[in-house]
Amino acid sequence: MRPEVERFVADGPLPDWDGDEEEVDRRFYQLEAIPAPVTPDEAHALAACFGPDDCYGVAWSLLHLIETSPGPMPPVAPPGADASDWHQTLWNRWGNR
Repeated sequence: MRPEVERFVADGPLPDWDGDEEEVDRRFYQLEAIPAPVTPDEAHALAACFGPDDCYGVAWSLLHLIETSPGPMPPVAPPGADASDWHQTLWNRWGNR
């Protein structure tokens, strides 16, 4: 896994709308530093970084970066009853191809 992806994943889920503006900006710039396309393994690791909401649009950028992964994607488990909206979105757009 490339260092840019490792740094992003190491910082965990994206902050929510109540997050500090500096933190949201920092995560956005971290994400922008990851060159596309990402590998399937990187896509799978990045998929764990969604927060509870769209983080002022940063989550959509994350989703679009994940979708740059070529070839077959890693398996995505069907979302459970308590799954986040982002898990459901990934299932619909990524795991259900």
